[in-house]
Amino acid sequence: MNLTRRQLISSSLASASMITIGSSSTSLPGFLLQAADSSAKSDKSVLVVVQLSGGNDGLNTVVPFTDPVYYNQRPKLAIPKANVLSIDKSLGFHPVMQGFAELLEDDKLAVVQGVGYPNPNRSHFESMDIWHTCRRKNDIREEGWLGSILATQTADDSTDIPGLHLGPEKQPLALSSRSLRIASVKSLEQFKLPADSKTLSNVVAKGDDQGSGGLLGFVQSSTQAAIRTSEQLEEIRSKNTSAVSYPNSALARKLETAAQLIDSPLATRVYYVSIDGFDTHAQQADAHTSLLRQVSSSVKTFVDDITQRGHGDRVMVMCFSEFGRRVKENASDGTDHGAAAPMFFAGSRVKAGIHGSHPSLTDLQQGDLKHQFDFRELYASVLENWMKWPSADVLGGQFKPLDVFV
Repeated sequence: MNLTRRQLISSSLASASMITIGSSSTSLPGFLLQAADSSAKSDKSVLVVVQLSGGNDGLNTVVPFTDPVYYNQRPKLAIPKANVLSIDKSLGFHPVMQGFAELLEDDKLAVVQGVGYPNPNRSHFESMDIWHTCRRKNDIREEGWLGSILATQTADDSTDIPGLHLGPEKQPLALSSRSLRIASVKSLEQFKLPADSKTLSNVVAKGDDQGSGGLLGFVQSSTQAAIRTSEQLEEIRSKNTSAVSYPNSALARKLETAAQLIDSPLATRVYYVSIDGFDTHAQQADAHTSLLRQVSSSVKTFVDDITQRGHGDRVMVMCFSEFGRRVKENASDGTDHGAAAPMFFAGSRVKAGIHGSHPSLTDLQQGDLKHQFDFRELYASVLENWMKWPSADVLGGQFKPLDVFV
């Protein structure tokens, strides 16, 4: 079977590939073949998505501490006014979100209020699918919004890894594509060459001695480049030149890996990470506190890290959840599935501050906060204004981008 260069790269993306030259063969991580032609750091914009899985309680994240309805509806869960980290005269962060408060003070955090979509779905799976595909259940779509746009906009960069999912979780539907395989990576360990890399080098050298050309020559040159890339990534991993210290949490480790890869030869445009546990139906207070601490401190450290590495102007973090929670607390000291919730954008080139007004706690839709921004408007902002990509086909229509980036 004759394989083209593009087919070889595509087939090697998500697994280790067996490289055979002459009578010898050895395995090579497919990621390294993808990066084989990347000889210099990219200067293109990068999107880092942080998915808050389970439905984040927006009211205890961005707290309306002057609204008596908030305290009336949440006698046990409401954050005391004295503990809130003030944003302005009426809103503040949960007291453990010092990282977000510092980002806002440094003009590196945008808070977009009341994000959702018409006729909200309160099922985790269906609502997340809507956020991932920009389609309702009846509008069947096999591709995610990011997978679809990456497949069309990075077609000419077939030797790069256009997107990466970092972590052991199932890859999100947002990254799915019919024509492009997005890799999932647990850690930088997966970028290391196998123990028989010396054999691999010898095999490549032998192939070169034979003066092979065509696809075989491509395999040889790509393998040599992959070895160099692996060595560079291993040096980054082992030395870890970051001047910041990441918190000891799973989310922080994922974002640390993203920072190291952004500072590597890879030209990846999209990184996707997630943190689970936001479905706080019972005993919410302690669990939500821990989750918000992780998100706030991890994102703050990542922004600091990526800035000191020299990439602050081209990297942006987007935090979202599939829906918010109800205004009224339930009988189990928790909150049930809601609708609209805040989104967060962090980085050196965001228009810092609060975007939009806080949703009304009395003008509700079936007990839930009404949305004022369609999430597809924010996606349009990311695609059109940040990534410089067209958005209409991916989003299923024309949505006006929100002005959240400098």
